[in-house]
Amino acid sequence: GGAEPLALRYDLTVPFARYVAQNKIATMKRYHIGKVYRRDNPKMTRGRYREFYQCDFDIAGDFDAMVPDAECIKIVVEILDKLNLGQYKVFVNHRKLLDAIFAVCGVPDDKFRPISSAVDKLDKTPWHDVRNEMIHQKGLAPDVADKIWSYVQMHGSAELIAKLQTDAQLTAQKSAIEALKDMETLFRYLTLYDVMDKIVFDLKLARGLDYYTGVIFEAVLTQYQYNSALGEDQVAVGSVAGGGRYDELVKKIDPRQRAVPCIGASIGIERVFAIKEIQLAESKVQVKTIETEVYVASAQKNLIEERMKLCNYLWANGFKAEMAFKRNPKMLDQLQYCEKNQIELCVIIGGSELEAGIVKIRDVITREEFEVPRDRLAEELRTKLNGVRQRPKEAVAKQSPEN
Repeated sequence: GGAEPLALRYDLTVPFARYVAQNKIATMKRYHIGKVYRRDNPKMTRGRYREFYQCDFDIAGDFDAMVPDAECIKIVVEILDKLNLGQYKVFVNHRKLLDAIFAVCGVPDDKFRPISSAVDKLDKTPWHDVRNEMIHQKGLAPDVADKIWSYVQMHGSAELIAKLQTDAQLTAQKSAIEALKDMETLFRYLTLYDVMDKIVFDLKLARGLDYYTGVIFEAVLTQYQYNSALGEDQVAVGSVAGGGRYDELVKKIDPRQRAVPCIGASIGIERVFAIKEIQLAESKVQVKTIETEVYVASAQKNLIEERMKLCNYLWANGFKAEMAFKRNPKMLDQLQYCEKNQIELCVIIGGSELEAGIVKIRDVITREEFEVPRDRLAEELRTKLNGVRQRPKEAVAKQSPEN
């Protein structure tokens, strides 16, 4: 609010708008991962911290209505599907529609933002408490608050647009007509992108930030039911992504008041991690944390130079390979390292193999071993790696190596 001489950044959106303004950028599409800060006392078990990472992507530029907006929401859906966090919905609303609802209900212009902040709490706070805040703290008349409730409890899909278009009071507001037209276009594009099954048109979605001017959205986990020993409170992460259109922000920052319309979204990385950690604890699945595909092992002593030569050959052929840095490692230790780190294949050399011009390939999971000529090693490894990667995950059982 300007009271502090210095501040840590609250989000990545305002710095992006400043960058666009300072560098006179007209169009840009970008993503950014960085730290942001909060002053409150958050619940860390829910993936909320005072310092945390956000991942933002934004599209800046004056384009046809709802085309970038639809792409932003599509990207959010793709990311959440890929992360496999569980069932979720993307709640969508329009800032102009919310303002039109406030106007129809009789909210004074100067109270639009405070009332919007109160509405924004409805996903976590009962209506009774929000109503009290509107009346006793924000100075709203009870009948105005009740009329707001009659609107903001509505939610649905494209059919809600048609219902609102028959509301004579609402459509008397120019901003409502514009917003509903935007929503019609947006839903048509989201249908083309095959994501409408994830979308809910929700009139209580307000998103607290003042800079939003158009479409706003928030992705919320709707079902996260691991019977976790960590307790129910620890998995209640809720919103994992959100964003919206902010067409005036660059203009406010630009000394010449040059407008650059923008739409963006933000993924809460720490919240995603909070969920993934619980999923991993429940599934007891090991996560592969290194990229090594092939491990070079020796069954006998004094073969470190041969292992180094073989590693060099594998690197030159595009394989991610490594070996033990000991001169004479134990065979069991080498195999255990492969299993612990989920390295798919192990190439084993010994004195007799070197003389015969062959090497032994070991499938770390099945423990099958077979010999191949040295000059066909790269080809055989590629074939074998392709086969290993096509195995179903369930078939990859955790085993301990033979003695």
